[in-house]
Amino acid sequence: MYSTASAQTPKSQNHISNWPPPMAEFKQDKTNVASGMALNDDQIYQWITELVSSPNREKALLELGKKREQYDDLALVLWNSFGVITVLLEEIVSVYPYLDPPNLSASASNRVCNALALLQCVASNVQTRGLFLSANLPLYLYPFLSTNARQRSFEYLRLTSLGVIGALVKNDTPEVINFLLTTEIVPLCLNIMEISSELSKTVAIFILQKILLDDQGLNYVCTTFERFHTVASVLSKMVEQLSSTVTANGLGNQHAQQGIQGQTPQPSSSNSSGRLLKHVIRCYMRLSDNLEARKALANILPEPLRDGTFSGILHDDAATRRCLQQLLSNISELGV
Repeated sequence: MYSTASAQTPKSQNHISNWPPPMAEFKQDKTNVASGMALNDDQIYQWITELVSSPNREKALLELGKKREQYDDLALVLWNSFGVITVLLEEIVSVYPYLDPPNLSASASNRVCNALALLQCVASNVQTRGLFLSANLPLYLYPFLSTNARQRSFEYLRLTSLGVIGALVKNDTPEVINFLLTTEIVPLCLNIMEISSELSKTVAIFILQKILLDDQGLNYVCTTFERFHTVASVLSKMVEQLSSTVTANGLGNQHAQQGIQGQTPQPSSSNSSGRLLKHVIRCYMRLSDNLEARKALANILPEPLRDGTFSGILHDDAATRRCLQQLLSNISELGV
């Protein structure tokens, strides 16, 4: 059975964009094929010079951010160019004083998010990811993830910071999960899953799901009842919120009714709710791989996941329907 010892929040290591929404990068595993090499683009070096040693830094941040999808070696150029990472960190820490009390302007938020977009580029690259971790760079983002302010400037900041962490975890690298588990990322993601916008919630639970899919991550969450209960409680709240949304908007049977009437299901707000629900179900499913967690889930799994509340939203998502069926099968095997 679970230990009743208090779960300790993991201690952090030494603290020292014109960009696309992060979810666009998580929908597929394929890497965009670069049309050339940043190494051979003189304009890249011009903007790097502007970034490091001129008053035109804000423009340079924006222009370099535009090149992220064009060159898959941009991360290497950024990492190995003198002063670039220092400048990006300088941009990040410059807004710390505006986090508490919350007083971050839209322009300041946009500027630091452009710097974060370049860090995301470094975090995404297989050749620079390990260096990114060795330098403890993710820890610079945690003050942004810790904010609870609801203003748009803070929401954008949280979302962009989540995009950097999401870029780290999307390739299922054990080294990344091991690093994150020594930090406060799990409680930070859980808090965002409770208080942020739906898009930020979706990226945060994507990160949690990736952590759980790694054996280290599953063991970390299930080591004590307190950790498991904290995660399960947040997931349960998300299910209740999604259930309320389905009921209020009539999304539960929308696709089913359209199917009965021979209509083609139309895009609706169920799409975003469906994405969030998919991650919730997969997190529960992964938790059920742990025997003690499975026993607990048999008693506490939210009723909307059992009674068909989400059948309409999942109408066109066979993979998630199968995942939910397997989850229910797993907990029913215990005879509860």
